[in-house]
Amino acid sequence: MKQLLIVAHTPSPNTQTLCDAAYRGAMHVDLENVRCVVKTPFEAGPDDVMACDGILLGTTENLGYMSGALKDFFDRSYYGVLEEKQGLPCALYIRAGLDGTGTRRAVESIVTGLRWRWAQEPLILQGDWQDDFVTQVEELSLYLALSLENGIV
Repeated sequence: MKQLLIVAHTPSPNTQTLCDAAYRGAMHVDLENVRCVVKTPFEAGPDDVMACDGILLGTTENLGYMSGALKDFFDRSYYGVLEEKQGLPCALYIRAGLDGTGTRRAVESIVTGLRWRWAQEPLILQGDWQDDFVTQVEELSLYLALSLENGIV
């Protein structure tokens, strides 16, 4: 059984909807060997990362950067997982009011330092809310979970 950890910052109903979509994707009916754990960045820590086989990160864009909550998660977890979790498959979605590039660069920098590997390009959900954002996050999560289950990542 593979474990997918979703660490998502959900300060609004829309971002909670995105997190719920990520969970639905990870728990798709066709997936038989994937377990999903969802935590906020404040709840998640190094033990959760150590227990997972893949991680999906969700953040808002805050002042052109990742949320303080996700930064806190990285600050608390970085050195505790640095050596043991190299190569961890990961994916990222960003709910960006602007362009999301600063947020993407910041997370990519940390992921590079951790030596995690991208299962898919980061997904930037840019501009005003669109209902299609929900589908995009669900598909991102499903892809990551299927990849874990089938040993692709």
